[in-house]
Amino acid sequence: MPSVQIARRLPVGAECQAGGVHFRLWAPKRRKVEVVGRESKAHCWTLTPEGDGYFSGLIPDLRAGFRYRFRLDDEDQLYPDPVSRFQPEGVHGPSEVVDPGGFTWTDADWDGPELLGQVVYEMHIGTFTPEGTYRAAAEHLAYLKDLGITTVEIMPVADFDGEFGWGYDGVDLYAPTRLYGRPDDLREFVNRAHSLGLAVILDVVYNHLGPSGCYLRIFADEYFTDRHKNEWGEGINYDDHGSGPVREFFVSNAGYWIDEFHFDGLRLDATHAIVDDSAEHVLLAISQEVRRAAGARRTWIVSENETQETGQITPIEDGGYGLDAAWNDDFHHAARVAMTGQNEYYYADYRGTPQELISALRWGYLFQGQWHVTQQKLRGTPAYHVPAARFVTFLENHDQTANSGQALRVHQLTSPGRYRAMTALLLLAPGTPMLFQGQEFASTRPFYYFADHEPELARLVCEGRVEFLKKFRSLADRQLCDFANPADRQTFLACKLDLADRERHSGALALHRDLLAMRREDPVFAAQRGDRVQGAVLAAECLVLRFFGAEHGDRLLFVNLGAGQRGYSAAEPLLAPPGGSKWELRWSSQDPRYGGPGTPPLDTREDWYLPAHAAVLLASKGTSP
Repeated sequence: MPSVQIARRLPVGAECQAGGVHFRLWAPKRRKVEVVGRESKAHCWTLTPEGDGYFSGLIPDLRAGFRYRFRLDDEDQLYPDPVSRFQPEGVHGPSEVVDPGGFTWTDADWDGPELLGQVVYEMHIGTFTPEGTYRAAAEHLAYLKDLGITTVEIMPVADFDGEFGWGYDGVDLYAPTRLYGRPDDLREFVNRAHSLGLAVILDVVYNHLGPSGCYLRIFADEYFTDRHKNEWGEGINYDDHGSGPVREFFVSNAGYWIDEFHFDGLRLDATHAIVDDSAEHVLLAISQEVRRAAGARRTWIVSENETQETGQITPIEDGGYGLDAAWNDDFHHAARVAMTGQNEYYYADYRGTPQELISALRWGYLFQGQWHVTQQKLRGTPAYHVPAARFVTFLENHDQTANSGQALRVHQLTSPGRYRAMTALLLLAPGTPMLFQGQEFASTRPFYYFADHEPELARLVCEGRVEFLKKFRSLADRQLCDFANPADRQTFLACKLDLADRERHSGALALHRDLLAMRREDPVFAAQRGDRVQGAVLAAECLVLRFFGAEHGDRLLFVNLGAGQRGYSAAEPLLAPPGGSKWELRWSSQDPRYGGPGTPPLDTREDWYLPAHAAVLLASKGTSP
């Protein structure tokens, strides 16, 4: 088949063109490549070698919906396309030609998310609704908008083996998993979100590939390298021999989700495990590709980075990689210890003190180059220069909920009062807050680790998961049978949200809705000026944050996780009202609407009193609410 010069959206893969479908594949370890139709092996076409390991060709009269595999070097075994846009029969089955131009978008006026003002909602499509589909999830987007969410972050959807999973073991990085619907269903989800004014970002995994259904090595050994190791699988070859097409494969994938699905950005999983010693780090290339694919639309790229390298979220012009924000695990860990008192395993370096919470909200990371006892190494880099909005803060996420052993939600691990108070701190602080699905209505459903694998792999995964959890001292004496089996479908089903909890726990929902409205409408909180926030420790479990609002007046947020505080010294300048004014009560987590007992008078002129397990907000009198 003669090779034809054709304009393509992606460097490799199957793409609809006028008069047929154009195929292009990188397979440097092969000498012959054939496209074989699903209907019969007699329906096959030989691609033309281009050189440098590429094969291509235009097959006339094919169209979207055509299912195919590749035959390599006349072998009997057939393989799916490594750049398949859809795997309707699973990762081992045939690939399907998809025409992204067949979907009608209505979001031409959507500009994308700003850096400021974001409130993120982490969602797992398979458990967010009973149906577990893109279409079912889209029906609840208006609810999220009304709640005060601005950005939905979808856990990975790149197709993986099995019938359920978190998505971090994806093997077909260009194929939205068939478990949640067809590719156009995902496009409709994003389109619907944009019509409501919601941004959508996608969690992607570029540090490893899943253990089952990954056929990349069949085509090229260069996809992987022994030069770098990670704990989840073979290292991705971003900087070793033959890495050029590998970098192109992953960088193009980042742009693909922005271009063909109109995602507003990406959440990059475990970037500390994306090791690249090239002159240009692949994260910088990904950042640039996302902006290129978005054109005039704004985009938002978030990093999960255990080593806390602030260079990732430093602008390119200042020598960084140009990512927009990073998860702040330090805040989560300090808050979790403050609420529960448990500081086992990776919480061991945290005490949950008021000062830790103040420092995490004021300076971002707590570890900015100090010795980390648990990790036995220096951790973090300086973050004083990083604006508060670039740190994503949270009390729950998929990992931390699952890692509680019984996969309990944080409200089940602390007192109701502490939960309400810490929620106020999260949602009014200058960072970018994130909620995990169901957190806003105190979901009763757990979120276990679940992954469907063939029996032997499932056994190994289960044993590995138990060994990990037993690193928490309180779980060290547990047996295998004490933990939910990740491969059991009932484990997965148990994690599906019970949407009736929204009504049963209306107080928790009202708490989140009111705080998010205040965050959005009060100009002092909306500014997210971390440099205008100062804090002080008032007691062993009590802190105050002062938000300096200039012409809008100041705010005082008291967070007391301990006993009621009465009659303590007011020898703290942050407590003094602006000249010529006085403080007045604006909000309290003790409001009966939220399930609280009510707020007693604070008597701030003579004898300060702060109720136990509560957050109380004051504002200088006469300022706008």
